[in-house]
Amino acid sequence: MTTEYAESRDTTEGRVYNVSGGDWDDVLSDAEHDERMVINMGPQHPSTHGVLRLVLELEGETVTQLRSVIGYLHTGIEKNTEYRTWTQGVTFVTRMDYLSPLFNELGYCMAVEKLLQIEVPKRAQLIRVLLCEINRIGSHMVYIATGGMELGATTAMTLGFREREEVLHLLEFLTGLRMNHAFIRPGGVAQDLPSDGLTKINEFVKVMDERLPLYDKLFTGQPIWRNRLKGIGYLPVDACLALGVTGPVLRSAGLPWDLRKVEPYSSYDEFEFDIPTATGADCWSRYLCRVEEMHQSLRIIKQAVKRLAEPGPVMVEDKKVAWPAQLSISSDGMGNSLEHVRKIMGQSMESLIHHFKLVTEGFKVPAGQVYAPVESPRGELGFHVVSDGGTRPMRVHVREPSFVNLQSMPAMSEGGLVADVIAAVASIDPVMGGVDR
Repeated sequence: MTTEYAESRDTTEGRVYNVSGGDWDDVLSDAEHDERMVINMGPQHPSTHGVLRLVLELEGETVTQLRSVIGYLHTGIEKNTEYRTWTQGVTFVTRMDYLSPLFNELGYCMAVEKLLQIEVPKRAQLIRVLLCEINRIGSHMVYIATGGMELGATTAMTLGFREREEVLHLLEFLTGLRMNHAFIRPGGVAQDLPSDGLTKINEFVKVMDERLPLYDKLFTGQPIWRNRLKGIGYLPVDACLALGVTGPVLRSAGLPWDLRKVEPYSSYDEFEFDIPTATGADCWSRYLCRVEEMHQSLRIIKQAVKRLAEPGPVMVEDKKVAWPAQLSISSDGMGNSLEHVRKIMGQSMESLIHHFKLVTEGFKVPAGQVYAPVESPRGELGFHVVSDGGTRPMRVHVREPSFVNLQSMPAMSEGGLVADVIAAVASIDPVMGGVDR
């Protein structure tokens, strides 16, 4: 009778041995038929863009199968909006893709305005465009910073975050907050730009015009960076269309699909800018597209600044929707100023009651359902919003580009090396707050 050296059992991941001494050569010879190894990359891995878990099946250094596991950051934002007023919903959606919060606010507010059938004042539209393009530059800087750091280029991280800090300083000056602004509201924006806002924006543009060429010197013309990205994470245009992939990943495959051009919103059709494309369909092409997009965003910002020289309203005239209307901030930068409170309290009892009801109950939105898409730094960010005629959304569902784009990971990575999985994830630039919502 032969003695079993190790008990074994078959699992979904292959045969598992319980080894307790014995002749190792004999034990391992039985496993020679299956040389695969299953490893977890994440969800606490510094190179998985946050809490993303990738289950990799490897043969040596080659990835034979990849599965993305998500849900570690789930916040239930879409469901939470059903329990808040239409205006309060902005404070939830802004926290989804936390690297480009203003795009979340814009898409959501456009959907609400579509249901209300109201036209946002031109100045508010321009301010929205201006803020979003500043935000786009900040988001792409994080892509370069985190992607570079994950591939070993620590200089990319220090420089990328330095530039992003310029963006956050400017956004804080314009909106009051560095992130999660809740500045874009249904009907317009919370308030007008500060008196010296345009001067600060011009200073920012000047700084970025000087610093952006540095990235071409440091990375675009650098052979190590180029060789590390070229031919990696290949995803041709037909695969992008089959998987619903949008944004720089789609444009890097040669299709100039950008909602700012093909389905213009918020007066984007009045601006002159180009849609950067490439034909490599790899990590290198995605990098080139994003760098050029930052240059195009600066072009849009310069045009917006010129057109914002003329004053005008930044919120719809309808007092049943406009909140906060002509808000003035107190000296500490928080709450209503004393003058604003005196005005409301002193006008009449009716105006005070109206203000109170507008803030606590919110306005009613006609029943119906709409879909409003915007071009976020990651692709098509769409809001499907349903109203039952009440003061709260009946349903808010988001077509989030990070979530959709992430399903291209197996197509990009299988057949490649483990080290190239990192480059592929970085090139998609997913934000897990948006994926998990």
